[in-house]
Amino acid sequence: MANQNPGANFHDFLPIMAEKLGGEGLIGELCNGFDLLVDGDKGVITFESLKRNSALLGLQDLSDEDLRSMMKEGDFDGDGALNQMEFCVLMFRLSPELMEDSRFWLEQALQQEFNSNFY
Repeated sequence: MANQNPGANFHDFLPIMAEKLGGEGLIGELCNGFDLLVDGDKGVITFESLKRNSALLGLQDLSDEDLRSMMKEGDFDGDGALNQMEFCVLMFRLSPELMEDSRFWLEQALQQEFNSNFY
C-alpha cells in the first residue's frame, strides 16, 4: 500500500542550500541531482530512470503513482520526460519556502550576471 502522505517525513533542505551556496551554487547542486536521476542514453529523466535512481535522493518510499505525478507536474513540454530545466523548475516548485524567496534569488542571479558582463 502506498504511503498516504509521503511528504509527512520530508524536510526541505533547498532553502538552507540556497542560503549557504547562493543562487549559482544551488543551481549547480540541482544540476548534480539531475545527473543522478538522468537516463544516460536519453539525456533526460524518464519515469524508469527516476524509479531506478530515486533512492539516491531519499525518495525510495514514493509509490509509482507518486513518481508519475511528479513527472507529469514537471513535464512542461509534454514529452513524458524531464530535461534539466524542467527538473530545476520542478525542484523550486516543490519547495514552498524557496518559492517565497525566489524573487530574491532571481534578483541576486541577475545582479551577478550583470556584474560579470559589466567588467
